[in-house]
Amino acid sequence: MLFILSIKEELKMGVVVLKAEQLNLPEAIAKKLKGRKVEITDEGERIIITPIDNPIQKARGMFKGGNFSTEKLIEQKRLDKELES
Repeated sequence: MLFILSIKEELKMGVVVLKAEQLNLPEAIAKKLKGRKVEITDEGERIIITPIDNPIQKARGMFKGGNFSTEKLIEQKRLDKELES
């Protein structure tokens, strides 16, 4: 049995499924997906592997270089508490 796995249209490779519970991916694809969660979709004539983005990991660094810092947040919370007293 031969499945064609496509991550992007320009990157297609054939693989052979040796066991029902195991799939060996070509090295280039395995390196690209290492450590990531993936969604596997069966569309009849093809199986699609889609990386699932981690929204928390994706948001990391979004305030980098900006005017936000943990220290400023802590200082603001301290000032707010003083004003409440």
